[in-house]
Amino acid sequence: MRHRHPAQHYISGILTGDRLVLSQAITLVESRRADDQAIAQQVLEAVLAKTGNSIRIGITGVPGVGKSTFIEAFGTYLTSLGHHLAVLTVDPTSQRSGGSLLGDKTRMETLSMNPNAYIRPSPAGDSLGGVAHRTRETILLCEAAGFDTILVETVGVGQSETVVHGMVDFFLLLMLAGAGDELQGMKRGIMELADALVITKADGDNRAAANRARVEYQNALHLFPPTGTGWFPPVLTCSAMPSQGTEPHGIMEVWQLIDEYQQQMTQNGARNRRRQDQQLTWFISLLRQRLEERFYGQPGIRDTLTRLENQVFTGTLLPLQAVDMLLGELSGKH
Repeated sequence: MRHRHPAQHYISGILTGDRLVLSQAITLVESRRADDQAIAQQVLEAVLAKTGNSIRIGITGVPGVGKSTFIEAFGTYLTSLGHHLAVLTVDPTSQRSGGSLLGDKTRMETLSMNPNAYIRPSPAGDSLGGVAHRTRETILLCEAAGFDTILVETVGVGQSETVVHGMVDFFLLLMLAGAGDELQGMKRGIMELADALVITKADGDNRAAANRARVEYQNALHLFPPTGTGWFPPVLTCSAMPSQGTEPHGIMEVWQLIDEYQQQMTQNGARNRRRQDQQLTWFISLLRQRLEERFYGQPGIRDTLTRLENQVFTGTLLPLQAVDMLLGELSGKH
């Protein structure tokens, strides 16, 4: 059985930037055990005053766009500027394959060896809501440990983009060049979430196609309604791992853009409003989750549900009648 330390062990370790203790605390946050959760909540409460001072950046893109390569180059550049970087992943699809906790570290080999970077994959085998809940708490722990820049990468596709958008200050969408189908295949909703688009692999023979794609995407973004913050999402090109004989480019410009955005949103109050909205959304999400757990945890609920589901399935009971009967039965027990 894993040895548990008192809450103060984690609190002291995190506030002094101890990576090992930070990892142990994140493992507590990810645990389903009630005793682990009790300690984790004590730790979060104690370090809360030291959180919130980082810039949180979400990064997403279709498979094959080069997210890991971009994050490695981007992260290496940020650490060269003196930033302390934490890279977290949200991967709801890992439950299908079992996932690999080493996967992200092997994908970002150079960054994982960087003393100013910390990479933490999300736990496998969990629901999107569960992963999101723990990623939010992991962000707070990383901030308390002194990381001033947090990258949250979506590995899975689908709803994970919306969830990550709900926990970051800036949402970056990576796109490929020369794919007309890409514009069709990319959900409009995801493009609407983006604070900036970056066309990757813009080097060598692909550079012209990347520049054409940049114009196409910029024109497409003009059709979307304004964000209300005074910010219009720009489209950039970059090459994180260029072909032989060419230099990486565009990474510095992406960071300058994010920095400009951060300053503008801080000055007009939009950053603060976004974080307040995110806190409220998190609260409502947790409340819904707890109510659901409490509902399904009541004695006899599973049997009653099965009986009513069968009646709905066979058409002998309308869904609304079934819900009313279930809730009526439950209120009668109290």
